[in-house]
Amino acid sequence: MPESSHPPIRSFVLRQGRVSNAQRRAVDTQLPLYGIAYAPGALDFAQVFGRSAPTILEIGFGMGETTAQIAKAHPENNYLGIEVHTPGVGGLLKLIAEGGLANLRLVQHDAVEVLQHMIAPASLAGAHIFFPDPWPKKRHHKRRLIQPGFVALLASRLAPGAYLHAATDWQEYAEQILAVFAADPGLANTAPGFATRPDYRPLTKFESRGLKLGHGVWDVIFRKL
Repeated sequence: MPESSHPPIRSFVLRQGRVSNAQRRAVDTQLPLYGIAYAPGALDFAQVFGRSAPTILEIGFGMGETTAQIAKAHPENNYLGIEVHTPGVGGLLKLIAEGGLANLRLVQHDAVEVLQHMIAPASLAGAHIFFPDPWPKKRHHKRRLIQPGFVALLASRLAPGAYLHAATDWQEYAEQILAVFAADPGLANTAPGFATRPDYRPLTKFESRGLKLGHGVWDVIFRKL
């Protein structure tokens, strides 16, 4: 769909919360090194990372633990994270510095605008959306990130053969995600329905506790045609 017809989506409420001293220090000292300021104009990933490698986008990385684990386990890939909340940005910057994760960069800005103005078409090798806000109340469903317009925009930024991976612990949202991905003509499911969690997505502490209590987690993995 044309970018001009993409409806404005704001999938978050800016709840800054408390920024710890360590997170603030990380933002002050590490953001100039590993952060990318929002500015219109497609990023040159080879220039940003200082090398040519497959680049995978993560939208909404939370406090960054999973993002850092994946980047550390897969040094062959570049990872670009997007998050709006300062505590999470500080948390991930701290992990980047501690782990020496040269293959990880981040942007603190709205994901829709970053996709529209900073990510070139067909430039991504993959995209992760892990545990997006489910906005459980029906009247708030319109605030959910994964809607047809957003998925069409994101799919346009995936290279042929690239993957789109979402995970949620909210079954009704999982069903919506599966339906929205399946309705996009540029995407094809990698599984008959929901996918088995791949090894590259580590279990979070929250997820592990939930699974022990019998709570479900659903992974949806599609490929760009």
